[in-house]
Amino acid sequence: MANKSSLNNPPHSFYLEKEIVGTLERITYQNVENGFTVARLSGGQGKEPATVVGYLSGVPVGTSLQLVGVWQRDPRHGWQFKVDSYSVLTPNTIIGMERYLGSGLVKGVGPKFATRIVKQFGLATLEILGNDPARLIEVEGLGRKRIEAIQEAWAEQKDIHQIMVFLQGYGISAAYAVKIFKFYGATALKIVKENPYRLSEDIWGIGFKMADRIAGSVGISVHDPRRARAGLLHVLKEVAGNGHCRMDLADLFEQSIDLLGLARDLLNEQVPGLIIDQKVVVEDGNIYLPQLYSAECGVAQSLRRINQGVPAYGRLDLDKALALAAKKMKIRFDDEQLRALKTALGHRFSVITGGPGTGKSTILRALLIALAPLKLSVELAAPTGRAAKRLAEACGLEARTIHRLLEYDPSIAGFKRNSDNPLNAELIIVDEVSMLDIVLAHGLLRAINAGATLVLVGDSDQLPSVGPGNVLQDIVASGCFEVVKLSRIFRQGEGSLISENAARINAGKALELLPDYKGEKDFYYIFREKPEEIEQEVVSLCAGRLTKKYGFDPRMDIQVLTPMRKGVVGTVSLNASLQSAINCSGVRVAEGKSDFLVGDKVMQVRNNYDKEVFNGDLGYVLGGNDEDQILVDFDGRRIAYEISELNELELAYAVTVHKSQGSEFPCVVLPLHTSHYPLLQRNLLYTGITRGKRLVVLVGSGRALSIAISNDRTVRRNTGLKDRLNKVSGSS
Repeated sequence: MANKSSLNNPPHSFYLEKEIVGTLERITYQNVENGFTVARLSGGQGKEPATVVGYLSGVPVGTSLQLVGVWQRDPRHGWQFKVDSYSVLTPNTIIGMERYLGSGLVKGVGPKFATRIVKQFGLATLEILGNDPARLIEVEGLGRKRIEAIQEAWAEQKDIHQIMVFLQGYGISAAYAVKIFKFYGATALKIVKENPYRLSEDIWGIGFKMADRIAGSVGISVHDPRRARAGLLHVLKEVAGNGHCRMDLADLFEQSIDLLGLARDLLNEQVPGLIIDQKVVVEDGNIYLPQLYSAECGVAQSLRRINQGVPAYGRLDLDKALALAAKKMKIRFDDEQLRALKTALGHRFSVITGGPGTGKSTILRALLIALAPLKLSVELAAPTGRAAKRLAEACGLEARTIHRLLEYDPSIAGFKRNSDNPLNAELIIVDEVSMLDIVLAHGLLRAINAGATLVLVGDSDQLPSVGPGNVLQDIVASGCFEVVKLSRIFRQGEGSLISENAARINAGKALELLPDYKGEKDFYYIFREKPEEIEQEVVSLCAGRLTKKYGFDPRMDIQVLTPMRKGVVGTVSLNASLQSAINCSGVRVAEGKSDFLVGDKVMQVRNNYDKEVFNGDLGYVLGGNDEDQILVDFDGRRIAYEISELNELELAYAVTVHKSQGSEFPCVVLPLHTSHYPLLQRNLLYTGITRGKRLVVLVGSGRALSIAISNDRTVRRNTGLKDRLNKVSGSS
């Protein structure tokens, strides 16, 4: 046994292994992705707390720990104990017991119920939980249903802890340990030891590099075929994560060689097995993930089917129908609008595209009025809740998200509405189609019944979808379908510059700018050169100046959009600064990727079909509930999160431009700096500006603005949809 060291009197040797015992008092910092932690450990009996650093995966505040490691002196922070390994000790005080049990370790037991349970049973609490959980009925407020859940969770956490102990040296967090256990059950530890590469295939959030690190630790050779196979899939998934549907096979081998350091022959040998196991599809020198291949083929076939024939409601007297719409709307349609309306009314499938202020909503209202006498069954949909809400407001009819329209069912991990159970609507209008990735497009199109009319609406000049594919641009570029592009700008108001400048950006022209936000215009540029100056200006605008001048609510009305996540003017840094300035009095309710306070604006960062909350949805932290969960309001829907689920949320005072697609905000503040160079592109700037409804304020350097406007070299997505559409059209 190594000699124990006083917590406040570390040895002067950096490398002498030591063992310390104490209670985890506070987590100063924790990387949710890999579990790296900086924490304070109390030694009790009046000893000063010690700073400990290391991979303390899944260790909640209040836990009694035995740590093995070495003392090191950090130049800035002084003595720290670097943890090599740890073990959890049974708490031996009432306070320690309460904190341990109420830390989120056991689902269904938070601080409130932990206090009640420990008050009832004292230091015998853990023994009762393990051996006589029926006695929990003695605790006030605990019903049988909750007791059964606690009993199940307590048994489960003991199994999970075995996995945590095994993985603690490999940088895998508690949240991932829970996911591993839930996916594999009792065989989890066996699978992780025998073939950790399965983690990268099966568990969301655990990538190849993490699995590769574990594999090396358990003695799997770098030349093992399983490593080659997992590496190929990793590269392919990374490419899909960047928006591509497929990859050139030669490029896949080249990137995999760089990643793995393996011979091409070994990599090539894995492809037949991947095909047999239905992990990949190879076609004409390109390699796909099966879901993306199926979706791409399905979209092409569905569009061909939908595009055939005339609308089910027959040939309409277009002039009469449009005259009725114009009269009711008290407007006169110009030639461009008439062409768009006649195209949508006269064909089973059409696309209407155009920038902000070009009257897409006007066309949709007129279309619905023209068809109203026919009493058709109509469905309106959009990819996100916010976009659906705007569509409903514009058209005066109910609109739903595509997932709700198709009746997503978590129990089957798919849509109830499909080719066997199609939608009943005779007319389907889908807005914000630039956000539609290839998988969601496939789900939508296959559910449209024979004879229904489909109108897709969107802005093809915006950034493509977050998910794989470039659906709207591929459909437009194929030339196979009826497409009307609206170009005339109907201003948002007299003197509006938002729409004008969006059009100028698309044309690569300099903007109509004002030097600062004085006056009554709706578009301003505040010139600042240094990142720190840009950050200060953004925070000052959002935390007071825009509220004082325009009455904007800092959380509800103002949205900061930035090209990147990293850097001084990236989302991570800006969110920390904006939270401190805007919500400094908020009560802390949980720790996730950052501290969450009551009132914080947050964003969901992955699709959660069980909760019906999707990547990019914005919400507001309401606080906790009686279940010791965190409540978040998403457009009036209260969604509960367990502590282990908080890695699905991020602060959203500032978000990337890409994540803002499909949303509109009363006020957009957009910082630009040359450090954003990799993403300073025309369509990104255009997308950011067009999110603003009443005011857009750009803050940054003139050089960054010039670079963005002049750079029209967008990253081309590798998809096969356009070619498939041309082949299908040619064979029809």
